[in-house]
Amino acid sequence: MATTPSRPETELPPELARLPHGRHGLPREFVIHNQRERLIAGLAAAVAEHGFAATTITHITKAAAVSRRTFYEHFESKEDCFLAAYDVVLEQLRDRLITAADAEEEWPNKVRAGIAAVLDFFAAEPALARLGMVESFVAGPEIARRHRDAIESFIPILRLGRAGLVDDGDLERLPETTEDAIVGGMALLIARRVAAGQAERLPELVPDLTLFALTPYLGPDEAQRVADG
Repeated sequence: MATTPSRPETELPPELARLPHGRHGLPREFVIHNQRERLIAGLAAAVAEHGFAATTITHITKAAAVSRRTFYEHFESKEDCFLAAYDVVLEQLRDRLITAADAEEEWPNKVRAGIAAVLDFFAAEPALARLGMVESFVAGPEIARRHRDAIESFIPILRLGRAGLVDDGDLERLPETTEDAIVGGMALLIARRVAAGQAERLPELVPDLTLFALTPYLGPDEAQRVADG
């Protein structure tokens, strides 16, 4: 899903466009996929406007331009729909992060590229940013667990930095919780900016977050060089 549902319908991609009324001759598989995608987009729009707790099924179906009956043909509850939407966000993030990191040869540049890819995605999709980084904390234990797993998926990329410390004898100075603390701190800073309605300004954090992430491995001077791009 590459668009926020708050945009005019004329700007929606074909898979999210409203289906024609009456007999349209479209394959049932396409109709089912279209309805599900519209509901996911509708939930993101509704949660961005009302917050998860206040969002109702009516809010979702109205934003998606489908019936309440159609909603229950696809999802058991708004929590179930939120999980599906969250999975869409994770898939988008992972694809962008991996693609950005793979394009760089040196590990420090991979970290910077990954951070930039995540922030650029959230800046372009503020509704999905709010869903993924703010509302996931209050949307139930299963969603909270997936949120933690998603954040922790960045840890292995950071841990690669330890390989460069072995020869310097500096590996022992890094606590085992270093990567957890770095990733948790970055997630908190991003969530605060999104909660303040400033998702579009997230790319401004690329230098600061890169410096924060790389300093324990490279030292402040080299980390600053990478952060400056």
